[in-house]
Amino acid sequence: MPDLFEKCRGFFSDPSVAESMGYPASPNRAKELGVYPFFIPLDQTEGTEVTIQGQRLVMLGSNNYLGLTMHPEVREAAVRAIREFGTSCTGSRFLNGTLALHGELERRLALFVGKEKALVFSTGYQANLGVLSALIGRSDIVVCDKEDHASLIDGCRLALGRMARFRHNSAGDLDRVLAACPPDAGKLVVVDGVFSMGGEIVSLPDVLAVCRKHAARLLVDDAHGMGVLGGGRGTAAHFGLVDEVDLIVGTFSKSFASIGGFVAGDETTIHWIQHLARSLIFSASLPAPNVAAALVALDITEREPERVERVNAIADRMRESLKDLGFDVGESETPIIPIFIGDSLDTMHAWRALFDAGVYVNVAIPPAVPQGKALLRTSYMATHTDEQMDRVLEIFASVGKSLGLIA
Repeated sequence: MPDLFEKCRGFFSDPSVAESMGYPASPNRAKELGVYPFFIPLDQTEGTEVTIQGQRLVMLGSNNYLGLTMHPEVREAAVRAIREFGTSCTGSRFLNGTLALHGELERRLALFVGKEKALVFSTGYQANLGVLSALIGRSDIVVCDKEDHASLIDGCRLALGRMARFRHNSAGDLDRVLAACPPDAGKLVVVDGVFSMGGEIVSLPDVLAVCRKHAARLLVDDAHGMGVLGGGRGTAAHFGLVDEVDLIVGTFSKSFASIGGFVAGDETTIHWIQHLARSLIFSASLPAPNVAAALVALDITEREPERVERVNAIADRMRESLKDLGFDVGESETPIIPIFIGDSLDTMHAWRALFDAGVYVNVAIPPAVPQGKALLRTSYMATHTDEQMDRVLEIFASVGKSLGLIA
C-alpha cells in the first residue's frame, strides 16, 4: 500500500524528489552546502538593519517600504489597542469579531483609494481567496497574469468557475484569451499592480482597454503598490484610473506596518463579498492592535508624502547603480529590484556571500520563479540611509566580482 508521507521523507533525502517538484536541491543538501536561505530567525530588527547570531546586516529583504514598522506612533497605537481591546477578537467578522475600529479602518481605506466601500480581512492572502471565491461562480471565468502572486492564483483555483491565464504583462495576449471566452460568461481579470518578484508595474491602461472591449471586470492587487505608487495610493492612482478599476486589493503587511488585507470597490459588490467570502466568515477577525497600527500607518502616509518620494528616490539610485555595476535587474520600476542570476545554486551561493558580507537579501528559485530565472530579490525602505546604500553597493561590487557575476 502506498504511504502518503513517503514523498515528505524523499523531499529531504532524495534529490530526484526535490527536482521533480521544481526545487534545484533538497533542503538538506542546501544546508550541507551552507547556502540554505529560508526560515532564518532574526534575533533583533531595527527596520533597516537586523541582527542574526550576533552579526548585523543591512536589511534588503523587507517589504517595509515606508519604514513604519518601528515608528513610535505605530507601536504606541498597537500597545494602546491591546490595553483597551485585548490581544484577540476571538471570533469572525461575521459574528462577534467586528469592532468599531474595523469600521473606522474600512472607511479610511475607502477614502484613501477612492472607492465607495472597503472590507478588511485578517491577511492579504485571505482577501484574495475570499474575493475571488465569492465572485467567480460556475459559469464565470477568471483570467490572471502568469506572474500574479500566489494568493491570486490560489483564489482562482478555489473559485468554482474556470481559470485562464495570459502572458506576463501582455495586453495583447489578454485580448486573445478574453476573445476565446464564451460571450455570455461573466469575466474577471486579476493582475498585480506591482509584480512582487520583478518589480514591474502592470500596463494598466492597456489592460483596462482590453477589459472594457470584452466587458470584463478588473481587479488590481496592489499589495506592493500601496505606499509606493500614486503618492502612496497605489497603481490605479498612479495612472489616474481609480474610477475605471473595479476592485482594489491591498495589504497592511508592507507599507502599512501591520498584518491584514482589504478589498475596496463599489458598495454593492463589497456587500456581496462580505456575505460570501469564506476566508472572512470562517476566520477570526483582525486583532485590534493590528487594526490600530494600520490606521496610524495610514495617518503617517497621508501626512508625510515625503516618505513615498524618498523610497522611490532610493530605488532609482540603487537600480541605476546596480545596472552600472553590470547586474541584470530586469524591468523593475519600483523599490523591488531583482538581480537575475539564472542558476538556482549559483543564486544561493551569491545569497550566502552577501549574507556573510553584511547584506540580507531574499532568494527566489523555482518553483517560485520559472526554471533558469532564479534571482536575488532586493527591496528598499524610505528609512534606509545614503551611507547604508553606499556600503551595500560596495559589497555588491565585491561579491559580484568574486563570484564572476559581473566583470
